[in-house]
Amino acid sequence: MNCLIVDDEPIAQDILKEFVSQVDFLHLIACSSNANEAFSEIQKNVIDLVFLDINMPGIDGIALAKILPKNVQVIFTTAYREFAVEGFNLEATDYLLKPIPFERFLKAVNKVRDGSAKRSSEEEKPEFIFVRQDRRMEKIEIQEILFVESYADYIKIHLPDRVSIVRESLSNFEKKLPVKQFIRFHRSYIGNISAIDSYTNEYLEIGGNALTISRSFKKEVMEKLSHYE
Repeated sequence: MNCLIVDDEPIAQDILKEFVSQVDFLHLIACSSNANEAFSEIQKNVIDLVFLDINMPGIDGIALAKILPKNVQVIFTTAYREFAVEGFNLEATDYLLKPIPFERFLKAVNKVRDGSAKRSSEEEKPEFIFVRQDRRMEKIEIQEILFVESYADYIKIHLPDRVSIVRESLSNFEKKLPVKQFIRFHRSYIGNISAIDSYTNEYLEIGGNALTISRSFKKEVMEKLSHYE
């Protein structure tokens, strides 16, 4: 998670830099002393999280937060408690009052990480997709897919009541599926984890079909399925 520190006090910057260095999922891109420098860094780099002081010369932190891209999360850092209400009105992830204990800092960044993971999970869970069948687009519910099989220049989408044959590569179709729900276990197969009836080190049984797990995918498959044991 790329982060940016925005604070006009060098000591405050140093403390936050030390805290960031102790958290393995945070990567410090830069430190800025004012809003203009910060905005320049955000335009040049992909920034996920900003530690933002409020009381700064020129453009203050509140004003900067109002113009940040919506995908950039903000944790306000300030010595002034009276700014808290306005900070939360801007939907800041958290509000840290200086001097900041490391435990409180860690709680705030974990909140950011957990929120990002939840949003990513929600974004990658489409309920259905459309595939081309002759001259029409057919709706297929994601949860109903048992497994997908490569078939020359086509794929076979195995469903409980039918098999839908679509002209598309397996790799391209895989990109449309939720990564947490589906698993690639063979060069020619992708399976719906919730549709697996049983498995061994050699095969998955899905919908009455014993499908071979290839050697190149075996380690990844076993690790992923072990989370459900």
